[in-house]
Amino acid sequence: MFTGLIEETGKILDIRTFNGGLEFDISADKIMDDLDVDHSVAVNGACQTVIGLTENSFTIQSIKETLDKTTFGSFKVGDRINLERAMKANTRLGGHFVQGHVNGVADVVSIEQRGENYLIGIELPEELALLCIPEGSITIDGISLTVADIKNRTIFVSIIPHTWNVTVISEYTIGTQVNIENDMLAKYMLKFLQNGNINAIGR
Repeated sequence: MFTGLIEETGKILDIRTFNGGLEFDISADKIMDDLDVDHSVAVNGACQTVIGLTENSFTIQSIKETLDKTTFGSFKVGDRINLERAMKANTRLGGHFVQGHVNGVADVVSIEQRGENYLIGIELPEELALLCIPEGSITIDGISLTVADIKNRTIFVSIIPHTWNVTVISEYTIGTQVNIENDMLAKYMLKFLQNGNINAIGR
């Protein structure tokens, strides 16, 4: 479980193939303090297991399911990525509950500077847009954000200077693909209603 508060950005050092997926070496600094093999790290919002360590880098293996659901298949050596260690039980929950289970990929369709802030529009697949509400939570490349507005399938999120400066969001351009995780409460509610339980509400 994660909070969606990015601890630092790392860099892809190497990419290798293995039977069924890709193996990534990722440089990091801050999160290396207590990282160990078998620990979980959110890499651009996708929960991955550490399989190896050096003094200033760690290694993960991403299987086909992860590559199909995320932007990992387009990673290149030198790419900067958002990193967050799994939350501790005594950690303040500054963002929202983030599982690290990416639901799909979406496209950046607009970037507008508004004073010191930025308003970014992201067009979601229909099944992901269905789970969004104004002022609801959403995770974009591992960043916990609030939906400022929705127009059809496009959500808009407001980015403060701090988030712009300490995450990879400052590198977005029109057409950039991003990892999306919907709020898990919305997913549970949709499942509940799909199972024909709507009449149970209010009893």
